[in-house]
Amino acid sequence: MQQPAPAVPPEPSRKKVLFAASEGAPFFKTGGLGDVAYALPKALAKHGVDIRVVLPYYSKLMPAEYQRQLQFLGSMTVKVGWQDKYCGILTMKLGDVQYYFIDNLQYFGRDGLYGYWDDAERFGFFDLAVLQMLQFVKFIPNVLHVNDWQTAFIPVLLHDKFSWIEPLRNIRTVLTIHNIEFQGQYDAVILDSVFAMGRQYFNAMGFNQNGGVNMLMGGINFADRVNTVSPSYAEEIKTPAFGHGLDGVLRWNAWKLSGILNGIDTELYDPETDPHLAAHYSAKDLAGKKKDKAALQKEVGLPQTNEPLFVMVSRLTRQKGADLLVDVVDRFQLEHNCQFIILGTGDYDLEEAFKRVAYRYPGAFSAQIRFDSHLAQTMYAGGDFFLMPSATEPSGLAQMMAMRYGTIPIVHATGGLRDSVQPFNEFTGQGTGFSFNDYRADVLEDMMKYAYDVYVNKSKSYAQLQQNAMAENFSWANASQAYIDLYTGLLTQK
Repeated sequence: MQQPAPAVPPEPSRKKVLFAASEGAPFFKTGGLGDVAYALPKALAKHGVDIRVVLPYYSKLMPAEYQRQLQFLGSMTVKVGWQDKYCGILTMKLGDVQYYFIDNLQYFGRDGLYGYWDDAERFGFFDLAVLQMLQFVKFIPNVLHVNDWQTAFIPVLLHDKFSWIEPLRNIRTVLTIHNIEFQGQYDAVILDSVFAMGRQYFNAMGFNQNGGVNMLMGGINFADRVNTVSPSYAEEIKTPAFGHGLDGVLRWNAWKLSGILNGIDTELYDPETDPHLAAHYSAKDLAGKKKDKAALQKEVGLPQTNEPLFVMVSRLTRQKGADLLVDVVDRFQLEHNCQFIILGTGDYDLEEAFKRVAYRYPGAFSAQIRFDSHLAQTMYAGGDFFLMPSATEPSGLAQMMAMRYGTIPIVHATGGLRDSVQPFNEFTGQGTGFSFNDYRADVLEDMMKYAYDVYVNKSKSYAQLQQNAMAENFSWANASQAYIDLYTGLLTQK
């Protein structure tokens, strides 16, 4: 007797995710969040996820080429406190990802993204509009993925003001913390003037911190899952040294906290195809990298020598370790034949300090106190060592980009730097860079001396380092799969 064919389990339904953020490349960005808001949804879409992104419409800042592609879906009214506010909804598709933009000229028609006196109201309006938009655009996600304090209050609002709406009742939420230093701390008056909500969650289990509203705290307590942009950072922020006052909240919520290391766009950052470079190269043939080094030296006015070239592309702030470099660079220049190129802006005193160093060593030190994306790209390719001695670094992308181009990172072992840079072991040949644990200027100097010695006296070891670094896979394909696993675990839990 013929046996019946075994039942084929039904295919799981396609995941529907709405990614809410306050910025996103290529439309407008100020930092790593903007890069993630572009690259992660793009990678998730390749995995078959129905991923859509919602951003504020900063009308003055969006490039014209994208403004021409926008379609107006309609408008609705969002109640901010006692006021009815206009909310336009625009959309466009870029690649496989559908984008929505929340339009309100009063809140987002400005010259910048952040730093205004009414940021609580601006992003409170955005959070309310995102939830109200779902039925308007007929897209009810399985997962609503929010990012940093500007959207962290969405899980609170979903629970407090929208959970009675049947289509929204089963939405699960994920909060990603890109930098815990920024938390959205405001006077409790915003509960009335912005959100028109009661005080039932205005406590230590909700979002009351020292008598004020902490929007990130609310997101941590109310989101179904919380993650950060590296596993080490997820552990660090549970400590008083790194938690910026929320370490206790994170320890209480440790059961739902995890870390996923960011990725980079390996198509954009590719030494074999990068249009910014004077010459292309690969791990098999590094000849082009020498040409890129010479072109970089010429561009910034340094002699075209084969001395070790240390580069740094960064905000010039103490958080980025720029002060450590200021403390050691004079002495290092006097004792070693090498060159430095620094690119970035930041704290005035540090900018001026680097300018003075450049004045003292005109043939060895170039201080480019500006932002130049083209120059940054050529520095990733043309440098021999990439300096990133950050005091804290949630994830970091620059060190990954540098390794992609065979430029060896020198980093402080913190956060994502710890997770992405394997310390060099000259006896086994393993490792992708140089790292130090003790955050002091003299320790950074010792590590730079070690790197210098490897470059000058142990060329085979340096070549092995380059091969190891370029073999690392920091593509978003890996990171995006980790996010899919996070979503799947959340949606399948009992």
